[in-house]
Amino acid sequence: MVANDLRFTQSKSVLKTLAMNSFKAIDEGLYEINTRNERNYFNHKTISLKNRIRSSSVVPLITEIKYASPSKGVLADSKTFRVEEIASTMESAGSAGISILSQPYLFNGSITNVLKARRATTLPLLMKDIIVSDTQIKAAKTAGADCVLFIKSVFDRNLAEKDLETLIEYASSIGLETILEIHDIDEFKEAIKLQRHYSHDIHIIGINNRNLDTLETSLDTTINILSSVPKSGNTVISESGIERPEDIAGLLEVGTDGFLIGTSLMENPESISKRIKELTSSR
Repeated sequence: MVANDLRFTQSKSVLKTLAMNSFKAIDEGLYEINTRNERNYFNHKTISLKNRIRSSSVVPLITEIKYASPSKGVLADSKTFRVEEIASTMESAGSAGISILSQPYLFNGSITNVLKARRATTLPLLMKDIIVSDTQIKAAKTAGADCVLFIKSVFDRNLAEKDLETLIEYASSIGLETILEIHDIDEFKEAIKLQRHYSHDIHIIGINNRNLDTLETSLDTTINILSSVPKSGNTVISESGIERPEDIAGLLEVGTDGFLIGTSLMENPESISKRIKELTSSR
């Protein structure tokens, strides 16, 4: 698997590269699950990530299992730090939910990792990927995920095979919760309008502090958006670049409901439990 070099490097947009890698993974059959050898979780009763965030008595963290990223390269060795052990540790330490990267290229992820996590934890699972097709959504449900994430700009730039509304409705129809991810104020306003229209299909709005064209990250992204636009009752999480209790404290002040944290945990997998406990007590 490629961890450090972008595929399709003729593309100047990292986001476009990520979307094209998803199609490549689909074409290669990397989202296919052999249900003869693996349990089929398609009828698994959904565990609500939104409810876990809303009801958490500590700072709600969605802690992420990812072995590489486009910005950092390889983070951890999957053979040394196994998905099952990490998921169990995250649950014991107090995570509200677990995100698992299933994208093979640049993230060293796998749909099998979702299956492994499902066997190891009773927490709600987010299958994190660059979703461009219902093939990935069906795979998420079959692997035991409870939630999937849609990046709004992927659809705004016509990088997916179907429109956003169609894929969100499909995900919801098979029992998956959905996160609609945005990056700027205009996208946030549009996401709120979409949520009003698809109130039963869009469960969480995610603000990604990382620009997926440049990979630059700033927590001011969430702060500026939530300081400028009312949440209108939506559950809003902040994603990327969150490392310290002070980061969480500042984001809580502007109304953030939950936090997706991956890189800062996976860079030091031996300290995951300690770090989660530290961050969940940041209130």
